Amino acid sequence: MSPLVSIIMPCYNAERYIAQSIESVLAQTYTNWELLITDDCSTDNSVKIAQKYSLQDDRIKLLVSDEHHGIAGTRNLSLDRAQGRFIAFLDDDDLWMSDKLEKQITYMLDNEIGFSYTSYELIDKNGISMNKIIMANDVIDYKKYLRNTIIGCGTVTLDREIVGDFRMPNNGTSDDMALWAQLMRKGFKAYPLNEVLQKHRITGESASSKHLKASHDVWLVYRECENLNLIQSSYNFVCYAFNAVKKRIF
Repeated sequence: MSPLVSIIMPCYNAERYIAQSIESVLAQTYTNWELLITDDCSTDNSVKIAQKYSLQDDRIKLLVSDEHHGIAGTRNLSLDRAQGRFIAFLDDDDLWMSDKLEKQITYMLDNEIGFSYTSYELIDKNGISMNKIIMANDVIDYKKYLRNTIIGCGTVTLDREIVGDFRMPNNGTSDDMALWAQLMRKGFKAYPLNEVLQKHRITGESASSKHLKASHDVWLVYRECENLNLIQSSYNFVCYAFNAVKKRIF
């Protein structure tokens, strides 16, 4: 039997998009999965929408938190319930291609890979392509990742039989970056599957404010999570900033 994949989905005020995200999981050609949705005190109809799906398919498991945990804490509540050998991540407004899990799990099993990521496409708030694809070309190790945080969270799948158990560090918008760095520091590398298997949605929030917050959180990863000195942090940050601009423009 194919290994179980636990899909980690944090949810917060996503009534506009969450049905589409769940539908992209239901459309997967790989069927041995569980979708662990944890709602972080939404004030809209997100819970009602997710609950409707959970009643229709017992692979979809909804937890409604009674206190605010933030995105890292919310993901960790799902990780605490995860039964799968493989862990995949999908945000409440992003989409997967229907063969995403099938191709990625096959790739990992065939090559005994513990950490993989894929290419992804940027879409706008209406789901329309922004004609920008972030390619997964390189095997990424710790040093390379600190200089170029190219890995999209919704493209990652981890094999717990290889990388072991883990939790998301609480680091604002860069909790996923902190986890990937933590795993790579242990010697694991991220292996690319160069196919577009995810669509990452860019919403209408202020781009400048989001980028400023993300940059601040990346700096905290260098200084507080990875304990890099000021020179190391500054060098990696300059490389990160250059690659972040390059990723969006070219």
